[in-house]
Amino acid sequence: MPRWLKRMLVVLITVFTFGLVTPPEYLYVDDAKADKQHKSGYIRDVVPSTTTFEDAELPSIHFKFEDVDSFVAYAMDQAEKQSVEKFGTKIGPVIEEEFRGAVLPEIEKVLTDIGTEREQDITNLEISEHPASGYGEKIFHVYDLQSGQDLIRFHVRRENPPKDGHWFNFHYHKAEDNFQKHYTLGKIYWNRNMPPKWMS
Repeated sequence: MPRWLKRMLVVLITVFTFGLVTPPEYLYVDDAKADKQHKSGYIRDVVPSTTTFEDAELPSIHFKFEDVDSFVAYAMDQAEKQSVEKFGTKIGPVIEEEFRGAVLPEIEKVLTDIGTEREQDITNLEISEHPASGYGEKIFHVYDLQSGQDLIRFHVRRENPPKDGHWFNFHYHKAEDNFQKHYTLGKIYWNRNMPPKWMS
């Protein structure tokens, strides 16, 4: 549908319903798709969904990646957002700078590796949401959208070696060894006092 016609429909729906009805999202998709692709290299795409709201079927949104670079750009954006969310307002201000300088580049290397390994089916890769709070280790996982199986799990563990204060050990686990082995990304020192819970 031509862009001018979509815009006219948005205006007409808004005017005739006095703004009480929101125009369907598919009238915005091409513009949003172009903006997303221009800004970050990954594309927001509409996939049919069975989700209903007041008997009206709504489209759901899924990210499609054109190549390894666009996947890594999206995944790194998510990695940073979810890490900051996990750190919360008490831990975050203390370790964010060191995390961005020392750990994020290591995460990027791992994401690039998995993107390269799965390049043929890169559109099936997705990033989990909702990092673990409290004392949970989860930051985010990379999983296969079709199978729902995790491929890599990015975690952070609290450590307290004798007489050495408290540390955050950033690491990841791989599906190929059943998530048993720890692959270290980096360690950040907290101090001698026990750190607050995640997301506090």
